[in-house]
Order: sequence, then structure tokens, then C-alpha cells
Amino acid sequence: MRFLLVEDDRMIGDSLRAALRMEGHAVDWVRDASAAQGTLASERFDLVLLDLGLPQGNGLDVLRGLRGRGDATPVIVLTARDGPGDRVAGLDAGADDYLVKPFDLDELGARIRAVLRRQAGRAMPLLAHRGVSLEPATRQVQRDGQPVLLSAREYAVLELLMQRPGAVLSRAQIEDRLYGWGEEIESNAVSVYVHQLRKKLGADFIRSMRGVGYFLDTGKDKSA
Repeated sequence: MRFLLVEDDRMIGDSLRAALRMEGHAVDWVRDASAAQGTLASERFDLVLLDLGLPQGNGLDVLRGLRGRGDATPVIVLTARDGPGDRVAGLDAGADDYLVKPFDLDELGARIRAVLRRQAGRAMPLLAHRGVSLEPATRQVQRDGQPVLLSAREYAVLELLMQRPGAVLSRAQIEDRLYGWGEEIESNAVSVYVHQLRKKLGADFIRSMRGVGYFLDTGKDKSA
């Protein structure tokens, strides 16, 4: 998953970015409202974590601008403003959730998963395909009932593919969800992750469409 973090406090931003990257997410970070507006107008994210008290503008204006142009990207407000009126204003402006600082990282993780489930239209968190199950809340993966140990990036690739069985994702699309700004990307990184997943989940679990990308087979022949 690729997240945009909008936070002007360097200590909070560093901590959040490090924690989310440990979970395998790509995190891009901007520190003011103007940068957030420009970034959201030109790039796509799976989730926005938005502070309200920002330099060069206001977080609510960023949120209203996003929703005003019909962008439904999930937004969780992270703010020290804890009055009932503040919560109402944030939710009415289009926030999907509202979390008051200081907060527990485990709670933030649970809220992120809940928001992404709602956005994807899934009531239950479990993803399952051809004997493989993935539980986002615990990051546990099983094959035929047996646990499978994955690295953070292997898990991230598998989750992307299991969210859309049958959809072909190109290497560039996968890289875009795995890496944030400034992170070095090795030319064969995605191929390596797919190779490792095939070793752990079965050689035919992830299929390839030559020159296009990777997908989970749903019974419709797309490639050899």
C-alpha cells in the first residue's frame, strides 16, 4: 500500500513513517498544506494520513479540495484537536476516520485496516484464494492451513495481488505501491519477491503474462 503522510512535526512524522514502512507500506511525507494539495492533485495513494494544523494552509482545506474534485481516497485525520466540534468538522469535510494525538500505533493500524476494508467493500478482513489465506489484522498467511513466513515486502506483494484476483498488475504498478519517494528500487526486485512467493505458496499460485505483469489465476487462461 502507498500512503501519503501530511504532518509538520518532524518527530511524529519520522516515527509514523518508520512504523508504517516496517509494515511493508510505502510512505511519502509532506509537511505543509500547499505541498499536500499539489501532491494529491498529481499522484495516487491508497490512504492519506492528514494533520489539521499545517503551515501554508489548513488540513481541512486539503480535505475539502480532495473531496471537491471527486477523489474518494480514504483519509484518516490525525490531530491534537479533540473538541466535539473539531471531530464533526473533520468528518463532515469528508474524513473516513478521526484519531486524536497522542495515539497508540496499534490502534492506528487497526483503524487503517478498517478504513481500507470499507473502501474495498469487504466486511470481513480475511483474504483467501486457492488454499492461501491472508489476515491483514495479524499479517498471518497460511497455505492449506499451515503458516507461511513472509518478509514485509513479500507480504505486500501478495496482499496487492489477493485484493484483485485475476487482475494483471505490471511491475511498475507493484513498485508504485511498495516504494516511497527516495527509496532505491533494484531493477529485479519485484521478480525476486514473486519468485520467493512461488517457492512458498506453489509455483503456479502467481501467474505471469509475458511482458505485462503478474496475476492470480481465476480459471481464465491468460498466459502459460
